[in-house]
Amino acid sequence: MSQPSVVGRGARRRGPSVVALPTRRARELNEEFLALVDVRLAEVVTDLQRIWSDEVAPAGSDPSVDILSDRDLPELVRGLTGVGGKRIRPSMAFWGWVVAGGRRDERGFDDLLQVATALELLHIFALIHDDVMDESTSRRGQPSVHTLAAQLHLHSGGQGSASRFGESIAVLVGDLAHAEADHLVASLPADLRRIWRVLVIELVRGQSRDVIGSAAGRRDLEHARQVAQMKSGCYTVWRPLQLGAVAAQADDATVRVLAAYGSEVGEAFALRDDLLGVWGDPARTGKPAGDDLLSGKPTVILALAHELLQGPARDVLDRVGTPELSPADVTFLQDALQAGGVVDAVESRISGHVHTAVELLDGAGLDPQGAAGLTQMAHRIAWRDR
Repeated sequence: MSQPSVVGRGARRRGPSVVALPTRRARELNEEFLALVDVRLAEVVTDLQRIWSDEVAPAGSDPSVDILSDRDLPELVRGLTGVGGKRIRPSMAFWGWVVAGGRRDERGFDDLLQVATALELLHIFALIHDDVMDESTSRRGQPSVHTLAAQLHLHSGGQGSASRFGESIAVLVGDLAHAEADHLVASLPADLRRIWRVLVIELVRGQSRDVIGSAAGRRDLEHARQVAQMKSGCYTVWRPLQLGAVAAQADDATVRVLAAYGSEVGEAFALRDDLLGVWGDPARTGKPAGDDLLSGKPTVILALAHELLQGPARDVLDRVGTPELSPADVTFLQDALQAGGVVDAVESRISGHVHTAVELLDGAGLDPQGAAGLTQMAHRIAWRDR
């Protein structure tokens, strides 16, 4: 099977950036901020471990936990804090803060660091629960939490269903990460807490529409775009940007520009996710190739496939998301989607969203360094390989 390149295909269409790509120093600023987020995240998990072991454990209880042994729930949270994460959400919050002028006088920096750390914890929650719902066995090249817990159950000779045990532990680990994220946000100003609440609701609603759409066999483009907007666009790009900008006390005009930029880049993010979900290299994505076809996710790719594919490919397409879809069917569909123009159509959409997003930054009175950082983020998000 010849695989399409799912990164870099839009390079011919990018054209000159409206805002020059950021200087090396601008990139270093983001890296320095992410290092601070990692330190704060480690502190939060260490404190979680202390409370878990010292404050809420029954007096005189054995600190070890049967079956999980030294991989109790806080340790499972810790295991996902430093394994291959892209840190897109804290990066978007950072550039939202910079582009609104926050760096000029450091206003709102403590709030920015707090909310960026919370975003990482919320993302851990989302990944863990998503893996349970999708029955994904791996995450970031490692066994998913429910898979690992099920393996520990089997190895220890635990009673009952190993898979049900694994799923139950994963739900609890996700809940713990979510609770810690909310704890961090609870001390922030009211305007940031309000945005956070909407972000969480959008994320859950998007996930629910994803699950319901898969069960209902939805293949229409409008539904796919709505799911992508809530589950990926808002949660990954726009709301983190908004949180960073509001932490810097951005004016309304800046927030409007960032909302439009976030909508465009969010769609590009979701479309690249769609491509990676069908053709991504498992060594890079940490997920099986063709995963979205096996699960029948209501993606833009499947919506376009129902518009563009004909003949035998349509018959195989009807088996997507069902137990009848075989590995040979996945390979056949991968080739058919490429030959039928679906990949080119998605790549064209990605390029168009990035071009529009970068144009929005030009002449908007934004901090130049922040605008440059957002230009780089648009390209990084749209043409990533994992």
